[in-house]
Amino acid sequence: MNAAKRVHEHFARHWQQIRETSRVTPASVTSAEVIEAVIDAAFRVSLRREEGYFPRLSFAILAPEEAVQPLVFEEALPLSPGNLPRVSPAVARSRLHVAVWHFGDEHHAWGTVRAIPLACCVIEVVAPGMLVIKHGPSEPSRKFVNVAVLEGDQIKMVGDRASAAIDCSALVSSVLGSTPGSDSVDVLQELAVSMRAHGHGGTLLVVPGDSDLWRESVVHPMPYAMRPRFSTLAELAREPRERRGREWEADLSAAGEMIAGLTAADGATVITTQYELIAFGAKIAPRQGHFRVEQVAVTESIEDSVSVIVHPTRLGGTRHFSAVQFVSEQRNALALVASQDGRFTVFSWSPSESMVRAHRVEALLM
Repeated sequence: MNAAKRVHEHFARHWQQIRETSRVTPASVTSAEVIEAVIDAAFRVSLRREEGYFPRLSFAILAPEEAVQPLVFEEALPLSPGNLPRVSPAVARSRLHVAVWHFGDEHHAWGTVRAIPLACCVIEVVAPGMLVIKHGPSEPSRKFVNVAVLEGDQIKMVGDRASAAIDCSALVSSVLGSTPGSDSVDVLQELAVSMRAHGHGGTLLVVPGDSDLWRESVVHPMPYAMRPRFSTLAELAREPRERRGREWEADLSAAGEMIAGLTAADGATVITTQYELIAFGAKIAPRQGHFRVEQVAVTESIEDSVSVIVHPTRLGGTRHFSAVQFVSEQRNALALVASQDGRFTVFSWSPSESMVRAHRVEALLM
């Protein structure tokens, strides 16, 4: 019940913020008891198998009268682990949410929805025994905003003030939903999500487009360099907001997935801050005369987490160590590193601490 109570308190605050700052009517805030019931049902469903696969389901706690163009079941389904896994193949492929609401003292799945209103509580099954609780974005083209990650009996609440951390990167602020209207970081967010999703691990270096200094920190020749630079993603990012529609969103997603896919190759993928692709498969090498990094500040966007100083080898393998070294030498650059186990780290230079900061953000990308 502690998890449900904390989640309910978050949505109550979020609902109030929307009412004070937006003309859009948010979804009704349900009780902690209903949230607990859906969490319990989702957790039990996550442990089941349906034809050899674990169910991938997303539950939206939403009243029928607040839904837009829902598919309504003739008979509502009880929230039982026997009924819900069979729905998974139908809704996961179509990116539908199973809509759940309380009817009297009972909780039932009454249909499916694609679009959800602001402040609607969504509980997604992402792995056996692992749930992510999130709410919809303030803009259609933005990612859902994660509120908490539940794994077994552990709960990680995403910190509302994570973006206020010392020298916090724009990517972290974007994923937290704290920089609405910022087109630039939306592209990095798309790339980060796609990098993590392909599951092979990878490194993406974001370097200034008007300087070649970063080339001193990679091995030459680069085997897969672009000439001219691949600029499709850059051109889409520059598209005026008023001209963006579903076709633009599809093109942006396709271009982002293509570049994120290149990070699965051995070596680093390099793009400019304007999202022009320079190369992939690049090997990072220490710059001549530059000392190897011995300390990194590590933070995580989770409530009550504290910054710690560790040796770079504590962060992972060669991929992480190389990213730390690169950012230490190229302080205007950013390095995004995905691990095969799902971890995701953003490396940037912290002027106030005079060291590289490693920000763990996988809890924000699920």
